[in-house]
This record gives sequence, C-alpha cells and structure tokens, in this order.
Amino acid sequence: MPWTVRAAGIGREEAVLDIGCGTGQTTRDAARIAVAGSVVGMDLSAAMLREARRRAAGEGLGNISFEQADVQFHPMPGKAFDVAISRTGTMFFADMAAAFRNVAAALRPGGRFVQLVWQEPARNEWFCAFRDAMAAGRTLPTPPPGAPGPFALADPDRIRAALGEAGFTGVVIRGQSAPMWFGADADAAHRFLTGLLGWMLEGLDEEGRAGALRGLRRSLTRHEQPDGVFYASAAWLVEAAVR
Repeated sequence: MPWTVRAAGIGREEAVLDIGCGTGQTTRDAARIAVAGSVVGMDLSAAMLREARRRAAGEGLGNISFEQADVQFHPMPGKAFDVAISRTGTMFFADMAAAFRNVAAALRPGGRFVQLVWQEPARNEWFCAFRDAMAAGRTLPTPPPGAPGPFALADPDRIRAALGEAGFTGVVIRGQSAPMWFGADADAAHRFLTGLLGWMLEGLDEEGRAGALRGLRRSLTRHEQPDGVFYASAAWLVEAAVR
C-alpha cells in the first residue's frame, strides 16, 4: 500500500479526495479501504482519467468517480470529504495558497490532508540521471526555488507556511526513501521515458537526439535488476488537518 494511503488512515465509510490522481492507482487503493464510503479522483489530464476509469471498472470498484478539474480553482463541494490525499501531485500548482485553501474548504472539520512530495533534486537519483542523459551535454536551466514543478515543495519550511496560510494545523513532515520503479526492464522503461521526457529533446538536431536517447538507455541498463529498473528516490510525507 502506498505511503500516502497508509498514512491517511482511511476508514471504511469515509469520503476521500485524491488530488492529481493520474491513472488512479492511489484512488483505487483508497477505494478498496473505503468500501462503504466514496472516493473522487481529480486530475487535469483527460487521457489519464480515461485510463483511470478503465482500470477502476476492470476491478469492479463502484465507489469511485473521476473528475477532470484544476484543484486550484475547481468549485469544490464544501465540507464534503473526510480526507484528501495526493501522491506527488501538489507540487505543480501555480497558486499553491489557492489550491490548499480550496482543499481545506472541501474537508470537514478535523479532516486530514496527506501528501507525498519530492525532496530536493540531489536526493533523487532518477531526476539527476534522466536530466543529465537528456541534456546531451547542454546546460539546462534550473527552475527557481518554489517554482511550480517536481521540487516546488522540497523545502519543509515552505510546506508548513503554505499549509498554515490555508488554515491547516498539526503539520507533520517525515522523510521517506525507497527505490523508484520505472519499468519491467530497460526496454520498457526507455519507451515510457521517451514519451514522458520527449520535450527535453527540443532544440537538439537528429544526432543530438539520438545521443541523448542512447545516454538514457545506458543509464536504464545500469539500473536494471531482475524485477525491474529502479532508481533511488527521496520524498516528504506530509500530514495536516483542518481546524
């Protein structure tokens, strides 16, 4: 069970909001616990939500629904959820304060908010390896601290400030480290990451693109194990509650 779902302590009759649910893995994990409750998964990507609905239907999980929504601005039902969860989905908000206030308004008094966010890039081997391979010798710009992106909430002080401003209390931040899986083998991981990181090849000529993809494959091959391709990762598990 993912850290976020385990830490949320979801009850069988609770209403759960999954923020940035993607293809719905954490949504389905939550639904298997809240069997007499309900789970709503929200994400911006229509393609991911189609896949999330397909997988939920395939598992016969009737207590799930999915909505295409931007949590920063979406008109949430007031005090409708007992718990909100997010696995690496909250770092991309352009207006962090607005998003967290909206989540707080959707939670009932005493409701919990549990999120998993990445620690700094240097502690995430996967990021450094993929960036270096796709750079193909270029110096890629580094986003300013706090800018929307994977590491926008890498600073625990910023997490506490953003949650406090939104009305959350009892903030607890714990470090988590574990190998991160990217595919069953190097070939599968290469196909997945070529699609995911293809935008990083912009500006390269044909030879440069080919070199970057070869570098990516070499890295993946070095990290291939019998049960898949793994890289070290580090995240913050963040727990908070509404007053």
